[in-house]
Amino acid sequence: MNYLLDTHMAIWAIADSPELPPAARAAIGHPRNQIWVSAASIWEIAIKHAKRPSEMPITGHQALAYFAGAGFTLLPIEGLHAAAVDGLPGVHRDPFDRLLVAQAVAESLQLLTHDGLLAAYGPSVSVV
Repeated sequence: MNYLLDTHMAIWAIADSPELPPAARAAIGHPRNQIWVSAASIWEIAIKHAKRPSEMPITGHQALAYFAGAGFTLLPIEGLHAAAVDGLPGVHRDPFDRLLVAQAVAESLQLLTHDGLLAAYGPSVSVV
């Protein structure tokens, strides 16, 4: 299966955080699964680090290196992804999360998230 990690899941995975839900840990660690991280997550991390480094201790460059080191595949942001946000209902206001959902739908990926609000976007989202 192809999984797209939301930003929190990706950070928890590289940090081996106890906050990473067991179902996500199993999916990420399964050898047949391909794990994707969006450029949107790198962007979100960079913005949060610039605003509050004490709350986001890694930079976008560091996150990119850690995700590559973990074997995650980087998903670039394409025009199709940005345009696909148009078709999403206004369930969630976070622009990064909305873009991740649009990417998951457009690329036939399963978005792994801990954000229960995203479940309303349907079968392309797995809340764990």
